[in-house]
Amino acid sequence: MRADEGRQLRIDFEGRPGRAGAEPRELPEAPTPAWSTEADELDATTGNTEDLLERICSWDNMSEACARVVRNGGAGGVDGMAVSELPDWLEANHEALAGRILAGRYRPKPVRRVEIPKKERGKVRLLGIPTAADRMVQQAVAQQLAPIFEPRFHPDSYGFRTGRSAHDALRAVKRHADAGNVWVASMDLERFFDTVNQSRLVQLLSDALADKRVVSLVHRFLMAGVAVDGVVEPTPEGTPQGGPLSPLLANVLLNELDWELERRGHAFVRYADDFVILKRSRKAAERAMGSVTKYVEGRLFLRVNREKSFVAHISRGVKYLGYAFYRRGGELRFRVHPRSLASLRDRVREILSRSNGWSLDCRRHRLRSLVNGWVGYFRLADMRGALRELDSWVRRKIRCVYWKCWKRVGTKFRALVRLGVGRGRAWQWANSRKAYWRVAGSGILDRALNNAKLEELGWTTFYQRYLELQC
Repeated sequence: MRADEGRQLRIDFEGRPGRAGAEPRELPEAPTPAWSTEADELDATTGNTEDLLERICSWDNMSEACARVVRNGGAGGVDGMAVSELPDWLEANHEALAGRILAGRYRPKPVRRVEIPKKERGKVRLLGIPTAADRMVQQAVAQQLAPIFEPRFHPDSYGFRTGRSAHDALRAVKRHADAGNVWVASMDLERFFDTVNQSRLVQLLSDALADKRVVSLVHRFLMAGVAVDGVVEPTPEGTPQGGPLSPLLANVLLNELDWELERRGHAFVRYADDFVILKRSRKAAERAMGSVTKYVEGRLFLRVNREKSFVAHISRGVKYLGYAFYRRGGELRFRVHPRSLASLRDRVREILSRSNGWSLDCRRHRLRSLVNGWVGYFRLADMRGALRELDSWVRRKIRCVYWKCWKRVGTKFRALVRLGVGRGRAWQWANSRKAYWRVAGSGILDRALNNAKLEELGWTTFYQRYLELQC
């Protein structure tokens, strides 16, 4: 163990304005949500007691958190410790770590800022990568808080919840639409994770948790700061994406919105910060969007992106969780949104680029992973025709890769002969000066590397995988 590892959690940022010990500013009293009337019963069944912090620090809970962090992998934080080093570090430092947490002396390190490009040109998503040890502590906190908050969450929220998925959210949209709610107010929360009001969030946690030491611990994570080019910047608002605790905290904050929508009688579906309100008429949807915008900005202190929020009929331009919708026989059905298909093609181009230098085995493996993951996610959609067309294009890309890999005239000639092309035709095409893409679409390469041959060589198709999942 390195000499600094035992000390790596001792760094203290208390001198910074808005430090972890600061009290949240006073906010106007919010209406009591429906779930709070059963809070006492829930506390009795979920173990929300004043020894919650002790359970967070227990060896069993910490070791489980460590195993999950290692299983999820990912990059290290500002201290340079790799995730793979975490089990040995925990075994050597658990007692000291637990002591600091229980004594209130634990100070998370700043998160490492990472910029992930968005689909919109020039825009990025800011991720915060905690150190491996901080990530483990966050996971340990989340494991104990999730059973406390899960019974309080609204049935129509689906993101980051055990036993719920995006498919469940989409089926809920279908259920509401089939009941006649076909006008959608699609609302976008602008930079949600970066603009979370920490005072409001801490107040909600304090109201719900009996052990206030846990609230203080979570507050310290929120105020840990971010390291940008070696300089630590404070984080007076937001909860950084990239940590195990952020999804749970997002649901804690937006749960207020869920129950307010319920109180107002709206049919809605929320997946993380992506939610839609479904109404029977355009006017009703427009009124709902206006009133909910006021609530979100005035009560939750979040910002609604008016440029990306809109009202539309569900079968005309609505995109939710990558899906689009259409109606047939009075029933809502799913299809893949054109932008999702365009994004898929970009990923295929990256894998089958002639100039990336990857081996055929590497390309096959990456394409197979993409096919399995993408089709698994979009399997609810009606897309047989779209996938047949897509596979035709993908096969041509694959043939193009083979033609480029063969390079020399002699190599092309021998490869074509092995694939059953006559020697004369093989020699003629091996000497062709036509562009790669044109040769890949020619009859000669289409017959030499036909669909059956590509399947024999181990190339996966989107359509075949889709049929397998429909069985």
